[in-house]
Amino acid sequence: MSNRRHGLIGVVLSGLMVAGPAAYAAPPQPAAKPADPVANIAYLALTQKRIWPQSFLDQPPDDDGVQGARLALADNATTGRFIHQAYHLEEALEPDADAVVAAFRKLYAQGYRAFVTDVPADLLLRLADLPEAKDSTLLDATTTDDALRGEQCRRNVLHLLPSRAMLADALMQYLAVKNWRTILLVAGPEAGDKLYADALRKSARKFRIKIAADKPWTYDPGARRTDTGHYAIGAEVARFTQGLSYDVLVVADEGDNFGDDLGYRATDPRPVMGTQGLVPAAWARPFEQWGATQLQARFLKQANRWMTERDYGAWMAVRALGEAATRGGSVEGAAMTAYLRNPDFELAAFKGARLSFRSWDGQLRQPVLLADARSLVSVSPQPGFLHETSELDTLGPDQPETTCHPK
Repeated sequence: MSNRRHGLIGVVLSGLMVAGPAAYAAPPQPAAKPADPVANIAYLALTQKRIWPQSFLDQPPDDDGVQGARLALADNATTGRFIHQAYHLEEALEPDADAVVAAFRKLYAQGYRAFVTDVPADLLLRLADLPEAKDSTLLDATTTDDALRGEQCRRNVLHLLPSRAMLADALMQYLAVKNWRTILLVAGPEAGDKLYADALRKSARKFRIKIAADKPWTYDPGARRTDTGHYAIGAEVARFTQGLSYDVLVVADEGDNFGDDLGYRATDPRPVMGTQGLVPAAWARPFEQWGATQLQARFLKQANRWMTERDYGAWMAVRALGEAATRGGSVEGAAMTAYLRNPDFELAAFKGARLSFRSWDGQLRQPVLLADARSLVSVSPQPGFLHETSELDTLGPDQPETTCHPK
């Protein structure tokens, strides 16, 4: 080998020795990906004492409502991963009204502007009238009060569950379609019973259903679980309904105190509808149409129980915010809640229709189920009830009829 060749090899080797560490250094790392923007949603609830129903078969769950919000959060996150949006649900379950107000103020100070509420009507109004609430939106997930959609409505409140007026209209439409034109109305003594009965009376006039008799229920069965308790109840219901001519017995018993006693015990064989029997509702256990089976199954897997109306209302509220963030392209609180009122906003909620909020009272327009404990019987609006813009607006007060005029 020539000296010249030895010299070239030496130069190359010395070059490798000098450049070696740099040549084998780790490649530069890409910059860390920025975290996805987060939609912050607050769930604000008053932990109300659940009243035991007439039967021990259906025990009121301790986590009623909030489980629906949690499921919707998971649903939002599934979509959010594809469009780089994240979601956070801050739960504030408080023991009294003052604690709920304090929690609202604390969350507002932390930047929350979208609040899903599970509180009674009076507390909802108290929250809506707080100075901090003026640039927030309260998504009322659980009330059915007509007054909150009427003379006591607020600009910063949206309502997810159907109002009593919508429930009553759903039932009266069905009676009209079946040509069952005469009813016996039986109302309980509680405040909710009276409000439900008022909605039924108004709806009966609207759809030309005759009320053959309007009777309050005052009987106290006392020891209903004694060996002869069922005999006493049967005798009282037979006496109560004797001598009346009607097609359907319609009951207003929101407290679930006596309505189930009326079935199969009247003097004449007549179906029971209203708060018991065939019930108009936002959600029902036997509902399986339009993909509802998969929502029922996912909820059962998560909560180890069936979805209730309160769960469904909370699920719709959180899902509505997720849909607003997706379609509006922003997770910022004010932007999300503003898009809820956009005419282009739509929510798919397993009911065979695209749901949206009414501009005049903040109510989510939606179909209403008619179901008993084991079967979905029908869905309102019924065929033949037409509307110039949306058949869903045949349920509840239409825009010309509204008493909602917020200041």
